[in-house]
Amino acid sequence: MTTREKITTREFDAFLAAPENASRRFELILGEIVEKMPTQLHAYIIQMLSGFLFVFLRQNPLGFALIEARYRLPDNPDDDLIPDLSFVSKERGSLVRSGPAPYMPDLAVEAQSEGQSDKFMLDKAQLYLKLGVRMVCIIYSTREIIEVLTPTDRQLLTINDTLTGGDVLPGFSVAVRELFPVEEA
Repeated sequence: MTTREKITTREFDAFLAAPENASRRFELILGEIVEKMPTQLHAYIIQMLSGFLFVFLRQNPLGFALIEARYRLPDNPDDDLIPDLSFVSKERGSLVRSGPAPYMPDLAVEAQSEGQSDKFMLDKAQLYLKLGVRMVCIIYSTREIIEVLTPTDRQLLTINDTLTGGDVLPGFSVAVRELFPVEEA
């Protein structure tokens, strides 16, 4: 669901406070309200990546892996984003305990759900990079492909490749195949 007229984060806060929106997940992307509608496949993939990242961060305490944490830059009235999974390095400080984090994460991960076009996913990745995210992973859930974007590089990983953390999560790696369910015949 998107609105037709653009709004600011102040108007978005009022929208989120409405009782009918209490149990739903919305983002503000370039001034437009977008409802998050994850599928079970989407949730499975994010859970798997989060699990591998959790184990890595227990052994390498570089920061925090967060599922659906909210981020909003104080000087940006157009965007209030909730990556499916994010990583925030310890250099950013302690975890925010109320409201959206006033900075962008180091890593943002988005898994494509039904109704989200490839263009929507790539545009959102570009927005993250523009706002200062160091690495973005777009997971094309049904095709079992991951696109990794940084400010200077873009890679397409298939089921036979390995996803690494690059400069953002040095030493982290997971076989792409491990993130997708194995369908029983």
